[in-house]
Amino acid sequence: MTASFHPSDHANIEAFKAFGAKTYVENLPVVSGSEIIFISVKPTVVSSVLETVRPASAGKLFISIAMGITLRELENSLESKARVIRVMPNTPALVRAGASVYVRGSAATDDDCKVTQALFQAVGTCEEVSEAMMDPITALSGSGPAYVFVMIEALADGAVRMGLPRDLAYRLASQTVLGSGKLVRETGSHPGQLKDDVTSPAGSTAAGLSHLEQNGNDCHWRKNRFLFDTLSAEP
Repeated sequence: MTASFHPSDHANIEAFKAFGAKTYVENLPVVSGSEIIFISVKPTVVSSVLETVRPASAGKLFISIAMGITLRELENSLESKARVIRVMPNTPALVRAGASVYVRGSAATDDDCKVTQALFQAVGTCEEVSEAMMDPITALSGSGPAYVFVMIEALADGAVRMGLPRDLAYRLASQTVLGSGKLVRETGSHPGQLKDDVTSPAGSTAAGLSHLEQNGNDCHWRKNRFLFDTLSAEP
């Protein structure tokens, strides 16, 4: 593995050296000596960074995880023979439970896609999509963990209010979310059906759901409006 850093980024330079990576303080040597290059800089500097490595980009595979930067923008910043794949990962990749999607560029091959899929499946799931889907996917799985964290925090806060220790409440809330997601994926059942399976007549779950509905009559409007605003804000 090779990586480039800002000259002042001593902490990351030393961290990468510690596990045997070659480190540079300029980008061109990284691209010249690599077959696959990850574009993982801030979106605002992608074009300027790629311009500096364009002379060495022909025949290389560039995998971009820069949010909002389209395939056309990436390809226009590189030599025509460069191959580009755009990926949208999310933060649960840190614990090998990520949800990633990718879009192939005009010159990307089937082998490029297989390599990309294998790399991201090592840290979760990875599926190919069309570029038209990237904005809603960014709102769903890219931003989605933040919404789930808010829900976990709210569930735990409610449990603490009822007397549970906070560390236990967090463990139970997070495991509940983890297990529920796994149940949806592995059974293939509709989430509404799984909800009904938990909801016994006149039971506590039914009471809780009724309370949520009565105190949020416009929750569906708010949810759809929020999603629309999120997508409208994307580049």
